[in-house]
Amino acid sequence: MLRTIDLRGTRPSTSELLALVPRAATDVSAALGPARALIDDVRERGEAALVEQAERFDRVTPPSVRVPAAELAAARDGLAPEIRDAIERTIERVRAASAAQVPAPQRTVLGAGAVIEQRWQPVGRVGLYVPGGKAVYPSSVVMNVVPAQVAGVGSIALASPPQAEHGGRVHPTIAGAAALLGITEVYAMGGAGAIGAFAHGVPGLGLEPVQLVTGPGNVYVAAAKRVVQGVTGIDAEAGPTDILVIADAAADADFVAADLISQAEHDELAAAVLVTDSPEFAERVLERLATRSTATKHGDRIHQALSGAQSALVHVDDLEQAAAFANAFGPEHLEIQVRDVDAVLARIENAGAIFVGPYSPVSLGDYAAGSNHVLPTGGQARFAAGLSAATFLRPQQVVRYDEQALREVAPVIAALSNEEDLPAHGEAVTARFRAE
Repeated sequence: MLRTIDLRGTRPSTSELLALVPRAATDVSAALGPARALIDDVRERGEAALVEQAERFDRVTPPSVRVPAAELAAARDGLAPEIRDAIERTIERVRAASAAQVPAPQRTVLGAGAVIEQRWQPVGRVGLYVPGGKAVYPSSVVMNVVPAQVAGVGSIALASPPQAEHGGRVHPTIAGAAALLGITEVYAMGGAGAIGAFAHGVPGLGLEPVQLVTGPGNVYVAAAKRVVQGVTGIDAEAGPTDILVIADAAADADFVAADLISQAEHDELAAAVLVTDSPEFAERVLERLATRSTATKHGDRIHQALSGAQSALVHVDDLEQAAAFANAFGPEHLEIQVRDVDAVLARIENAGAIFVGPYSPVSLGDYAAGSNHVLPTGGQARFAAGLSAATFLRPQQVVRYDEQALREVAPVIAALSNEEDLPAHGEAVTARFRAE
């Protein structure tokens, strides 16, 4: 089921490991042309383009692209009690964890009258995207909205595709979760068109352009984010989900199999990777994968994901090599299930979120851990971070110098500005002491 990568007896370099890591066969660049065309259409024709795109891709005409307030309230009130309770408890936990992500202002005194203040300013307006493909994701509403609110964002718009089975409306659980969070600006629009609407605005809908777009989606959503980047900010170009588990002989094979399957359930292109130094343990996991994948609801989808080029069983000599492979892979979700967790954790540099021990499965992070589940995919954890309150904040430096403090550094400015052949820079300082 899982293809095998055998690193035993070797010590590959970083570049060699990067060439070995399994990846899904997705190419965002191939979707750029179609995504750009959809965005341009929305930019030119606004609501009419969004309705036509819904009819084309979602097979339904939304009765209203902007969701009426009464519909949001009805969706909130119609949530099943156990679902509402689960959403509210998740909100509480994510809010508490997100609060720890807001940096404190700092004040640096460089001398008498020379002060640099570091402050973190939230963006004023954001557009949050919640996908609606193979599943409904109220958890993604929470994961996008809560950190934006904690950061202090004043204007939040949310989009999710219209659903044919709900008469062209946003899925009621999505709408209900948004209403629970106090979001009143919700749109039934999806895909690249929704990203374009956020970036450029749709005056006919009262949709003003945003400064930042966040949230997961398919390859066309990822391509659309690349197209609008520069017009607006983005969090990341999210792709198919992935999980990498580092485990040794002390781990529970059934736990590991269950966790690999939990992420393979998302998509046929989802990546599930096991890295182990125990061949016997690997065999036990393969047996449990075969049993579990045939006994769960989305078995066909799971089988395709586990059999794909993006999934693998990686044999290593030791856990040091396992950590090196994980760093090259840059997993969205990394699980460490070994005897000496801290020794492995100390070697990990690149991961979206790390789940330690047998009772910290990735699905805990998907819902109720308090951590955020919007994470870098496709190896982007090698250079990017997951969504957090900090995503919605911009560091700004406030410079406060008095006359004497400026006088003291005037020679430094003059020397450097002359060396760079920018004398007016120095003159802007000396002009302040002209009387002397």
